Amino acid sequence: MGHRKHSQPRRGSMAYYPRVRAKRMTAHLRGWPEIESDQPQILAHAGFKAGCVQIVSIDDREHVPNRGKQLVSLGTVIATPPVTVIGVRGYSHGVNGLHAEFDVLADDIPKKISKYSRERSGTAVESARRMLPQISEIFALLAVSPRMAGLEQKSPNMFEAAVRGGNVGAQFEFVVERLGSDLRFNDTFALGSTVDVAAISKGKGWQGVIRRMGAKRKQHKSRKTVREIGSLGPISPQNVMYTVPRAGQTGFHQRVEYNKRIMVMGEAEEADVNPPGGFKHFGHVSGDYIILRGSVPGPYRRMIKIRSPIRNIPSKVLRPNVLEVVA
Repeated sequence: MGHRKHSQPRRGSMAYYPRVRAKRMTAHLRGWPEIESDQPQILAHAGFKAGCVQIVSIDDREHVPNRGKQLVSLGTVIATPPVTVIGVRGYSHGVNGLHAEFDVLADDIPKKISKYSRERSGTAVESARRMLPQISEIFALLAVSPRMAGLEQKSPNMFEAAVRGGNVGAQFEFVVERLGSDLRFNDTFALGSTVDVAAISKGKGWQGVIRRMGAKRKQHKSRKTVREIGSLGPISPQNVMYTVPRAGQTGFHQRVEYNKRIMVMGEAEEADVNPPGGFKHFGHVSGDYIILRGSVPGPYRRMIKIRSPIRNIPSKVLRPNVLEVVA
């Protein structure tokens, strides 16, 4: 009998380790791009995944054979209601990383944000200004209400967004001027630009090694089982390496996808992108929305964080020539 190869995982199966359930329902952005500008700007927004459509556009990519011709691609519709600036936070760098030094909150915080509802004294801003010499990074505290996107969730989602451009003092004043105000999506991003999206992927529970890690099924009757890994390792030493594919949690992981182009940016009260009867598992999209080229992690209705691109930032922004959107 000839030697039979044991089933092996496909290349790249250990790209994410450990594959465990996410700790929270919303993604956490750890990295932020640097902006070469003297004008401060907030680098993130949020939305809720609504559904998928087909985008018929003219291919404007350079150095491709299809340039100037029609291109049909997948698009993801994301409802992007305005976000409210509820505060500004200053971080200092220490031996253990970033440390929050102060929080300055808006006077008119929405009543639904109960854990942030405390009165701000008139000296809070002045006290924060005196601490600016030891501050290295400024973040804006934002809140987005799912009710404004047509969802049932009452409590808003709160998150941090980095502020880049200019010096720390200019960044602080930029956010203080906007405390309590709403920011729309087009205040942060432009049509045709690329963004990074972060979300929690669909949860699929406990799955076997074939589906979870992409291992190959064993040959028929070669072993007692077909959908198990061929070998867990040598007899001596009796140890199973972490690189050996195993069954376990599949899905509900935090994932970030890079360079998603904004193909459509709508501002209508009743969006024309809705199919008859609305999107499945979401309903009708009203208010602000965007359509990104490609897929976005997570199921419908899940919160999507949208960040300025951190990789391969394009040198120029081209307005896409979209001919039709088929829902």
